[in-house]
Amino acid sequence: MDIGLTESNYIDGRWVSNNIEQWFTIVSPSDERPLGRLPLSNAEVVDQAVAAAKRAFPSFSQTDKATRLALLEKILTIYTRRYEEMAQAISCEMGAPISMSRNAQVAVGSGLLKSISATLASFDFVSQRDSAEIRKEPIGVAGLITPWNWPMNQIVAKVGAAIAAGCCMVLKPSEYAPYSAALFAEILDEAGVPAGVFNLVQGNYIAGAALTRHPDVDLISITGSTRAGVEVATAAAPTIKRVTQELGGKSPYVILPGSDIVSAVSHCVERCFYNSGQSCNAPTRLLVHSDDYDQVVTTAKAVADKMKVGDPADESTILGPLVNEQQFERVCHYIARGKEEGASVIVGGHPSRLAGFAKGYYVAPTIFGDVESTMSIAREEIFGPVLCILRYDTVADAVAMANDTEFGLSAYLFAKTSAEAKELAPSIRAGMVHINGAAAALDLPFGGFKKSGNGRERGIWGIEEYLEVKAVFY
Repeated sequence: MDIGLTESNYIDGRWVSNNIEQWFTIVSPSDERPLGRLPLSNAEVVDQAVAAAKRAFPSFSQTDKATRLALLEKILTIYTRRYEEMAQAISCEMGAPISMSRNAQVAVGSGLLKSISATLASFDFVSQRDSAEIRKEPIGVAGLITPWNWPMNQIVAKVGAAIAAGCCMVLKPSEYAPYSAALFAEILDEAGVPAGVFNLVQGNYIAGAALTRHPDVDLISITGSTRAGVEVATAAAPTIKRVTQELGGKSPYVILPGSDIVSAVSHCVERCFYNSGQSCNAPTRLLVHSDDYDQVVTTAKAVADKMKVGDPADESTILGPLVNEQQFERVCHYIARGKEEGASVIVGGHPSRLAGFAKGYYVAPTIFGDVESTMSIAREEIFGPVLCILRYDTVADAVAMANDTEFGLSAYLFAKTSAEAKELAPSIRAGMVHINGAAAALDLPFGGFKKSGNGRERGIWGIEEYLEVKAVFY
């Protein structure tokens, strides 16, 4: 991996070293050593990138579907060739265990490229309705702001859909996941993406804010915290641009009476702690019937005890470090707070560095029992390997508890039969409901209700976010 790759921005089809006065030090989450640096790009740099995208738009927006399909196919071919480089980059920058980086972090990128291509192939940009022609046309210049926790998932979901729609774009990735973003820019450059269609600006919130309020940006798509989503929506409001947001979550996992407890609890715990708990749709609230509580606690502890925390370069590691010191301190704070609020510690519960790790942002997987819905650990997004177990007495209580949150991204239902759980799905206020361990699909909508955001990614819904609808009457 070229650690100097992040020292430039990619604007108008070339790597450029802007006149940057401030730099951000990239730190390894596994051992806290400096890895390199990236420019803290300012509004002037963002102006250059947006201007390049604006110049490219009239031409690229008129390309036909076959041209854009061929471009996506070439991107996939090069992405596949550089697969291992991408896996190493993601593992290095944000601490994902290398096996998980290969099997999930990088794999979701190639899966999305395939899915977006398949969706585009059958997508109708023009249709007839009565005596009018309904056209779906590219919205213009898209500003894309992506997080560090699933870098290729979010970058490819946005960039791929924007290309499929015929938009030009400026990507501002997280400063904590710069290598994967720069490598992806190299892939697009090699694939022959026309100059100005894709632009990469490295930086922090300063670059993101400049992109958000820019008058020549027609859409902002952000994946991040709810706080960041509010700030982006506020800054974008004066320019009346479209804002789509995929934000936080506090997803419930409801185990209904009569379920296979071992299967349900195992799935919940493994899903919650995957990626060290750093997933917006992680099931962090486990809701169980009072009669099943003791068995649930015993099973959850047994599953968590088998999860190895360690060096992300070790093939056997299940949980790597958290992404940075700020995230480490946040998770430790919530672990201490859960104990102060009266929750019982079933496993983990260490609000400090783990024994054996003098360096690195490692946190033991933690499960709290005897949690009440009023506790902060049950209401606030922790974004770490922390699971709360809550009791309910009736199914109606379980539904009410599941919905008792300001978030609404995902929910998980586990029942003796899928049909039983399916009956409850309409009562759950979330954008996605997973029944009996069913996984999300790359061609189906991803997004949430309430403070989890608005808009959807993936499939036809993802492409439509980058399109305007025009009625032609004749």
